[in-house]
This record gives sequence, structure tokens and C-alpha cells, in this order.
Amino acid sequence: MHRALICSALVLAAGTAVAQMTPVGLWKTIDDETKKEKSLVRVVDNGGVVTGRIEKFLDPDSKPDAVCDKCSDDRKGKPILGMTILRNLKPGEDDKTVWEGGDVLDPNNGKIYRARLKPVNNGKELQLRGYLGPFYRTQTWIRVE
Repeated sequence: MHRALICSALVLAAGTAVAQMTPVGLWKTIDDETKKEKSLVRVVDNGGVVTGRIEKFLDPDSKPDAVCDKCSDDRKGKPILGMTILRNLKPGEDDKTVWEGGDVLDPNNGKIYRARLKPVNNGKELQLRGYLGPFYRTQTWIRVE
């Protein structure tokens, strides 16, 4: 009985560790240039496809009613709060620790970048890399939940 209890606890702990190595959850975004907290983004898995939307602004300079004037797609003129900024990310074919193939929108400039997500630091942080041609920017987000 005691051995079964220990085995069950180990299986649960392993499942929790694996679950944390996904991008799914609530993340605090940190601006890569200013290092200021910007927002909370909720990342969800919809049938193997990962998306993320802005759930809350953390930057006191953010306007709660701001719209994406510089967006050039279906998000143009839409409120930034509640906006889906990560779209169509799937687990990597060669590396199952990354999610790629989708894009990320920077609502500040309206640019859309190819995106790659990679949980790091035992899932406590998420590296978001946005690519424009051969160039890229990387942000590290902090897991909230």
C-alpha cells in the first residue's frame, strides 16, 4: 500500500512537470527593450494549436481603450485588450519542446512576426522569439499560473 502511494505521488509530480513545460497558461510579458512589465497574456491550446490573447495591461501608461490603429489585418481598429496576439503555433516537428509555425503581433507597431515559443527554466519562463526574415527579437515572459 505504501509503495503504491509513493508511485502515485511520483506519477502526479511527473505529470505536473510535463504540463509546466508547455506554453499553456497565464504569462506576464516583459518588454525586451525597456524591461518593464507590459501585460498578462493567456495562452491556450485549441486542439493542438496554441493561441494567446492579452488579458490585462500591467503598464500604468497603457490606455484600457486603446485600439490597434497600425494593424493591417483583421485586427485593425480593434481593442488591444482582449486581442489575440499569438496565432497558429504547433509543437515543433523536430523539437517537441518548441511551438512554431504561427505568428505574433506587436500591437504597438502593427507588425506580424513568425513566432516560436519555448518554455525554459522548468516551465517558469517562456521565450518568445519573433522573426522578420533572418532577424529576430526575443522576449522572456514569466509564468503567473
